[in-house]
Amino acid sequence: MSISQPTIQSFFLEGPAGRLEALLNAGSPAPTHAAVVCHPHPLGGGTMHNKVVFHAMKALNSFGFPVLRFNFRGTGLSAGRHDEGRGEIADVDAALAWLKREFQLPIIFAGFSFGAATGLRAACPHPDVTALISIGTPVEADGRLYSYSFLRDCTKPKLFVSGDRDQYGPQAALQALVDQVAPPKKLVFVPGDHFFLGHLGEMRTEVESWLKELLGSFEGAQL
Repeated sequence: MSISQPTIQSFFLEGPAGRLEALLNAGSPAPTHAAVVCHPHPLGGGTMHNKVVFHAMKALNSFGFPVLRFNFRGTGLSAGRHDEGRGEIADVDAALAWLKREFQLPIIFAGFSFGAATGLRAACPHPDVTALISIGTPVEADGRLYSYSFLRDCTKPKLFVSGDRDQYGPQAALQALVDQVAPPKKLVFVPGDHFFLGHLGEMRTEVESWLKELLGSFEGAQL
């Protein structure tokens, strides 16, 4: 009798500030891509168990991708201290490096809120990341303005999906931001606030639809 691999693996990966608590949802026997999803702001209670992160993981996993989630430094059982988004970029780099070593596949990045603002900085220039999903992209939060000028030169396919009543990324401000981003890109608003309360299903559907279209446009080839 063969022993099946666990559907979810709990482990630690080595990060620049110490070990990072992580979960891996297994993919299909022959996945075409691997994926990572980054969580929202730790000081606001954000962890890899966040509902938006979970639904993003389920969307990616539905395509057979192994999907990594992890807690940023100082969150949950992860070592280190919160570094206001600076050291967290290196945490994402460590997660991407782990995925590459483990699977040797192109990687799709997804992040929610702080996880998007931070993770995009690591994922956009990374040679193994082929597509980017930014969920609940923060434009201004707690008096802080987020800059995405680096996306003006990022020509990888990008999806931005936010609630139409997102308190940290109002429609007009987010539209202005995305207008400055290099194509290919897509901006989608679904009903709901920053956390998609009552509308997580719509958010997940938009991610799945975009991925299906994107993967279909590259039928027979990797992104």
